[in-house]
Amino acid sequence: MKLSILLLALIASVSFAQQNAANYDEAKVGDVVLPEVLKTTGGGAITTAREWTEQRRPEVLALFQDHVYGRIQPKPDDLKFEVTATKADALGGKATRKFIHISLSNHPQWKGLDVMLHVPNDAKGKAPVFAGLSFNGNHAVSTEKDVPINDRWMRPNAKNDKAVKDNRATEESRGVESSRWPLEMIIGRGFAVATAYYGDIEPDHADGWKDGVRAALSPDGASTVWKDGEWGAIGAWSWGLSRILDYLETDKDVDASKAAVIGHSRLGKTSLWAGSSDSRFAIVISNDSGEGGAALMRRNIGETTAIITKAFPHWFTPKYRSYAGNANACPVDQHMLIALMAPRPVYIASASEDNWADQKGEFLSGSHAAPVYALFGKKGLGVSEPPAIDQPVGDFIAYHNRTGKHDVTDYDWLQYLKFAARHWK
Repeated sequence: MKLSILLLALIASVSFAQQNAANYDEAKVGDVVLPEVLKTTGGGAITTAREWTEQRRPEVLALFQDHVYGRIQPKPDDLKFEVTATKADALGGKATRKFIHISLSNHPQWKGLDVMLHVPNDAKGKAPVFAGLSFNGNHAVSTEKDVPINDRWMRPNAKNDKAVKDNRATEESRGVESSRWPLEMIIGRGFAVATAYYGDIEPDHADGWKDGVRAALSPDGASTVWKDGEWGAIGAWSWGLSRILDYLETDKDVDASKAAVIGHSRLGKTSLWAGSSDSRFAIVISNDSGEGGAALMRRNIGETTAIITKAFPHWFTPKYRSYAGNANACPVDQHMLIALMAPRPVYIASASEDNWADQKGEFLSGSHAAPVYALFGKKGLGVSEPPAIDQPVGDFIAYHNRTGKHDVTDYDWLQYLKFAARHWK
């Protein structure tokens, strides 16, 4: 355990040094030539929504599988859901809270996934739902004292060194993530919200997969040697989001046809890949996802492919590392990832002080995905230049750059709630 803590501390110090050494000068970005989203690998032009859906979209999805995230495993046959507890008067009587354990009956070596679902008690009919993964567990999302503390491996908490000891959560970690998940605000707007700890699916360190779902589903188990095109941790976490949606489809209190997948930072990358891979997610939301998420990889601003694959190679398929310092060789860029969501609504958010995530690169991904949405008669961002701070723009593709740091705030959530309400009215 001490070795893990030292390793994580080393990664953090290296990351800090990398951020200071990274380029933040727009003049040094140079010309950025993007792969054409509406041209097939054979050079053919895509001119209709049907051609996109039947020809180009599967092609682009396969390219991301082969070169960036790897192929996600399909829905398993041995999926099991167990509602372990229900509380009818959660959040001061505003919500019914359920705990659901998701497991694989034929793969007991995976310890499963614990979901916390809040449904508004005053909902008229089935409630639309936000689904996302947390960094610290359900007990960190909620401030209620009866939420069990997650006992899985955890990364040290950067804001509270007492929250995690020897890579295990303590009582000090209760509610530390609640500002990122304003449950009462979400419930008050008529939405349900489902959360789970991403480390339940796979612990977030280089060897975490050995204790996660990837090893459990691999014929070679913890001896697996991952090859190009095989899934990384982002793929595993995305797989877990789809399993949460599988459960939500069985819950009579939730309208799973109106499920928005949401994530922040590395989990924003995850929400984008989950939304690309699983079209059942009706809305896709990326909060400050940066490199490997919404930001264009070909822009040399802030975090780059070289930096991210050195610090976190386990997030991606092995092939992605070959594009470190060689982004132009990659057959895809992130505007094509956003395009995979078409015609479903997608929201991309940045923060004004989060230069590491390349706010302009996130905006440009949405902008360059618009031609695909146009094939479906859907409007995109509606502007050609990044908007002013705290000025949301867009229709089926939406974007804002919020005042502040790398985080999820009430401002962000207000935009997402209005966005969902507008598209699901």
